[in-house]
Amino acid sequence: MQDPTSTPRQRLRRLTGMHAMLLWAALAGLAGALATIAFRDGLATLQRLLVGHDGSFVDMAAALPWPVRIAMPCLGGVVAGAVLVWARRLPGTKPPDYMEAITVGDGRVPIRQTLLRSVSSMCTIASGGSIGREGPMVQLAALCASLVGRAARFDAARLRLLAACGAAAGIASAYNAPIASAFFITEIVLGTIAIDTLGPMMIAAVVANVTMRRFPGYKPVYEMPPFPDVALLDVAWFALLGILAGLLAPQFLRLLRLASQGFQQTRLPAPLRLGLGGLGVGVISVWAPQVWGNGYEVVNALLHQHWLWSAVLAILLLKVAATLCTVGSGAVGGIFTPTLFVGAALGQVFGQAVHALWPAAAASAAAGTAYTIVGMGAFLAAATGAPLMAILLIFEMTLSYQVMLPLMLACVIAYFLARSLNGPSMYEITARHRRDEEARSRLRATQMHELIRPAETVLPLDAGMDEMLAMFGSHPVKYLYVVDADERYQGVVALRDLAAQPPGSETRLARDFVRRDTLPLVTPGMSLAEASRQFQLHHGERLPAVKSEADPLLLGVVYKTALLDAFARLQPAELPGLRS
Repeated sequence: MQDPTSTPRQRLRRLTGMHAMLLWAALAGLAGALATIAFRDGLATLQRLLVGHDGSFVDMAAALPWPVRIAMPCLGGVVAGAVLVWARRLPGTKPPDYMEAITVGDGRVPIRQTLLRSVSSMCTIASGGSIGREGPMVQLAALCASLVGRAARFDAARLRLLAACGAAAGIASAYNAPIASAFFITEIVLGTIAIDTLGPMMIAAVVANVTMRRFPGYKPVYEMPPFPDVALLDVAWFALLGILAGLLAPQFLRLLRLASQGFQQTRLPAPLRLGLGGLGVGVISVWAPQVWGNGYEVVNALLHQHWLWSAVLAILLLKVAATLCTVGSGAVGGIFTPTLFVGAALGQVFGQAVHALWPAAAASAAAGTAYTIVGMGAFLAAATGAPLMAILLIFEMTLSYQVMLPLMLACVIAYFLARSLNGPSMYEITARHRRDEEARSRLRATQMHELIRPAETVLPLDAGMDEMLAMFGSHPVKYLYVVDADERYQGVVALRDLAAQPPGSETRLARDFVRRDTLPLVTPGMSLAEASRQFQLHHGERLPAVKSEADPLLLGVVYKTALLDAFARLQPAELPGLRS
């Protein structure tokens, strides 16, 4: 029962506990859905202002005369670039991208930059730019969730988690896939899956999805047909499709990066650069109006209509070119949806090739469906480096268990092949997770020879009292290392032993004070864990390093701080979870 004497602020603080985080996640999901709806309606309003009606971008492009078809993406790019320049001139040091705010920031998504970048994206998309709308939708959803957390005075860890919940809600609203959206954030943005973070994000995604379904104008992004039954022998073809996706996805991402570098080398200001990218889209659309927009309409057509393979291949190449123009010019938006388009078209062409080579195959008779759907997932898994998310996304969109076997096979093969080629990642944060994991892998294999440093407190057996006292005076240590004439370690001289000597001991030598087994030894081949156990036997700052116990040639010293630093770098970055 609530304490009637507690203040509103005290009650608010109690709501920020571990279990109450699920309620805050639900609120973040609601806010994310509303932000997504606002962006969708704003985009439709801008379409109506431009051409008098909203709806399919492909139909809009086809209905326009060719001069307008060229000019509109160009002018839209100029306006979008001008808005970006405005956003960049705003003061502030917060990372503008929600991924950065969640992983390396404090969860505070910047307000003005996010709103202006969303307006820029809206201008690009409404004028026909070949880019996805999910990027600004997710950014706005993360912003709304961040504002909720800031109003509740969340600490940085909970604010990052709530912003992540908002991002998951945005993806769920855009794709009607609440489970996959939660895994998208955990697998790609956070780089690890833990129930403390996954649970709230699932709550946010489900609430967002339910909210979207209650508003007018809602319909699934992709209208998936029934997935056909797959014969056991047909699985080999899906494995081959996974290999093809794993080979081509890195090349697609490299093309995007090269396009971006090419536009940057022009040194044009942002409005002219985005206008040039829009001009490229406009020129391509003279021959293929299907390149306008993010490709939803074309993918749905591939799923439900019969296309000639030559037509699919032509649209695929032209769509890739249009996407290179838009994304390369620096337009704000998502490449998630264009990636799904490329995967769908690749799967369609592959399926028709299978049908031509092996007409008796069960799945190839429905190549326009089966291979298109699996191609979407496999290409997405290879491009994002998130196979689990890709599998769940396609499964949620099809709601078919028949898709799981070929989908899992193709996605996993595509992912591992793309990663083995060391291809670029769709998201920079994925590349950062990969670099961190590679660094941790190297550290796991670290042996002590990499941490050995020169020992400055070494004396021979015949060192006198004055020499020992002088070395203790110049080095703040408790032990001096003693070696024989061949530099073999013999033991240590302890400071307390010298301090306890009576008058008249000035003639005694180091050999008279040597303690043989006082310190554990470190050898070059020891692992981090083995050396750590040696330090647990001795609570000092350093240990002597010898060639081996059988041959105790003194090599130097290993410091505990170096060991602890290596262990610290082995640990993954702090997660924005509830245990902070």
